[in-house]
Amino acid sequence: MTLSKVLGAVALALLLAAPMQDVARAQAPQVVRVRATIESVDGSLITAKSRDGAEIKVKLADNAPVTEIIKASLADVKTNSYVAVTGLPQPDGSQKAIALYIFPEAQRGLAEGHRPWDFQANSTMTNATVDNEVAGVDGQTLTLKYKDGEQKVLVTPATEITTAAKKSAADLRAGQKISVFAAKKLPDGSVEAPNLNFGDYGVWR
Repeated sequence: MTLSKVLGAVALALLLAAPMQDVARAQAPQVVRVRATIESVDGSLITAKSRDGAEIKVKLADNAPVTEIIKASLADVKTNSYVAVTGLPQPDGSQKAIALYIFPEAQRGLAEGHRPWDFQANSTMTNATVDNEVAGVDGQTLTLKYKDGEQKVLVTPATEITTAAKKSAADLRAGQKISVFAAKKLPDGSVEAPNLNFGDYGVWR
């Protein structure tokens, strides 16, 4: 086969592949983050009101884990704890923790890294391992290490510190706040939750 024919075949393959990729993207379900308050529960179907006041239907996936977010304290944060910190960047390059969640050991490594977050303007999320802790006048400074780097995080008395308690759908009640961080948007406008967190403290962070 001549070079021109080879190049022509490659070009044709690319032209055919592009529409297929577009179709695949179009067919892939949209993933959304849900923060809402339960209005009613009917089996695995939850009717809730989102932070902006819109009604949303949340369908729990089969065997979806349900977790209650409960209060913890700074004393529960140990060296080598795996944590998620919702933070705000500070002028010196560190992060000030709005909230700190202590992962169960079974979830160590989940979504590891540092990234922008949608809790409020300029907020960030850092999922990492506590390398060390240093007490200071304004609070406790944690060095958090993850695969590609590290962050210095100031934990103050105002930081909401939480951890998890395993629950089930039977524990869900009207009035509880819920969060789902990787819900799949369905064609009927509802979302499917592969997991769900609930509680009254720190659950929306």
